[in-house]
Amino acid sequence: MRVLVLGAGGVGGYFGGRLMEAGGDVTFLVRDRRAQQLGKTGLVVRSPLGDFRAPAVVTTRNDIRPTFDLAVLSCKAYDLDSAIESVAAGLTPQGRVLPLLNGLAHLDTLDGAFGRERVLGGLCHVSTTLGPEGDILHLNPFHRITFGERAGDRLPTLATLETLYRQVGVEAFYSPEIMTRMWEKFAFLTTLAAMTCLMRSSIGAILATRDGRGFVLEMLETCRRVATAAGYPPSEADRILSVDLLTQPGSTLTSSMLRDMEHGGPTEAEHIVGHMVRLAEGFGIACVSLRLAYAHLQAHEHRRAQAGGRAPT
Repeated sequence: MRVLVLGAGGVGGYFGGRLMEAGGDVTFLVRDRRAQQLGKTGLVVRSPLGDFRAPAVVTTRNDIRPTFDLAVLSCKAYDLDSAIESVAAGLTPQGRVLPLLNGLAHLDTLDGAFGRERVLGGLCHVSTTLGPEGDILHLNPFHRITFGERAGDRLPTLATLETLYRQVGVEAFYSPEIMTRMWEKFAFLTTLAAMTCLMRSSIGAILATRDGRGFVLEMLETCRRVATAAGYPPSEADRILSVDLLTQPGSTLTSSMLRDMEHGGPTEAEHIVGHMVRLAEGFGIACVSLRLAYAHLQAHEHRRAQAGGRAPT
């Protein structure tokens, strides 16, 4: 199984690196500058669960050939079109795509590009960032990846992937209910992103207000109702875990979307919060708080556009 990982940033670099550590055949599709950096240092993962360093096999858009069985995508939603163009040239005719993007809206785009039978379902939970020297910094002891088919028979490729990840301690799950798992994360992530962006604060700061806990739980329930209406009711175990994570007093938990806003960068607002709003309205589910958060995010994007794509002042 030849695996192509798009990029060697926090998520792609981490899960690609762990796959290399397990002996997987991994190639990173990167830009020229990152290729030069990896050529000098190799791929370096620094983690509380164990560091890893190894020479990295890389390719660029100009050199890629259609020899890969699986392409792993972990880009931001607003980079999806260029990501599709980049990996399409590297897949064999039967090659599959494993997206690890947030939300669900990307699935229709990928289905249109590759065909639904070739697009897998996937999600991950990991907190990573790139260090100043290009090292992948794993920020806590949690790392989980879940994947499965959305159409067709079970693939030996995915069984192999699960085995390889588990050999190096990654919590890997080959799930027959991958769409339910993706909807569970979508509901949680939308709540976290919408609330922390709307309030420009961490979960702990929101909970410290008079009505913060109520707003958080109301938004989570709205998102879970949308998932149920779509035919993928989240589990009770997921509800308990989500409530626990979103109601920890003093929690410093924020969303990457809030961090993008604070840095004046583009966000995945349309792909996550906007998509959930449109789905809720389509099902006739009231979503006032979600709509307010979406308006707030749209206003941020409007200000960025007025400033020529720079950070609003």
